[in-house]
Amino acid sequence: MTYREIADIAATKLHKEHMSAQAVGGAVGRNHIEIIVPCHRVVGSNGSLTGYAAGLLIKKKLLQLEKIDVSKFRIPKESEN
Repeated sequence: MTYREIADIAATKLHKEHMSAQAVGGAVGRNHIEIIVPCHRVVGSNGSLTGYAAGLLIKKKLLQLEKIDVSKFRIPKESEN
């Protein structure tokens, strides 16, 4: 699921015309109770693994542990180092 998809669902449930995907990403990133919305499961709408405080390689490993096919996702070049 992408931040945009989460924002669209939240906007509908809150009866709002629009909700920012960036705002949702910020809220997910500040979530200290990850069992509710594990932020490692949220991916970029362009197919990239984005926005994980522990690092994108850790995010990829967590997804692999959950048996998610990560071959369809990419890690942006600047995050590989």
